Amino acid sequence: MNNSPHILRDFDTAIAALKGEVLNMAAKSRHNLERAVQALMDRNRELANSVIADDDDVDELERTIDRLGMDILVKYHPMATDLRLVVSSMKISMNLERISDHAVNIAKRSKKIMASPELNDVNLIEPLYTLADQLLRDAIASYSDGNSMLGASLHARDKELDRMDKDATAQLGSRIEDTEGRSQDYLHLIFIIRSLERVGDLASNIGEDAVYLERAKDLRHMSKSDREMPEQA
Repeated sequence: MNNSPHILRDFDTAIAALKGEVLNMAAKSRHNLERAVQALMDRNRELANSVIADDDDVDELERTIDRLGMDILVKYHPMATDLRLVVSSMKISMNLERISDHAVNIAKRSKKIMASPELNDVNLIEPLYTLADQLLRDAIASYSDGNSMLGASLHARDKELDRMDKDATAQLGSRIEDTEGRSQDYLHLIFIIRSLERVGDLASNIGEDAVYLERAKDLRHMSKSDREMPEQA
């Protein structure tokens, strides 16, 4: 890459724009998830519709991030940390888009549950959402702040969400057998819980990308000890 001040200034601007768009997309995806769960808890059909409509904005941001990333790769040929930033940002945007898709799934199933009388068992999803949102928040912070230790911690913490998913699914499964006329609503709740579990998985993926960005280390398929103490770049 030409190291003239003008080129370097343009490169820094492009990198900052890329990271800014990823953080913008992260905020929108997290907000969509929050509103989808709120729509379910409050039986708010209008809010659920807003989540479904606003997913288009997240999709457009993913396309923007892909375009910015490719432009940087073609124009500046970045290396080392800069190259990892571009690659990680594009991968993170893909995971964020999938998180927003799960928010849409929750909103759509919430609307179907709203068509029936109030179901008290929707409260079972609150602790799962709380943990899923914490994982997502910390995943975003690990990328934004360059905190590889925080990013590396998400995989182990996601195991608790997996356990909660299994417990809640078992409870709801028993309700299906005991409750007449509400089996479809309980199935919708089971799929909502599954979406929240998947959000935890996707947050863990983002944490892995943050570790790759900061430490040039791929945590996939690594042992627990290796995940806990990533090497310095």
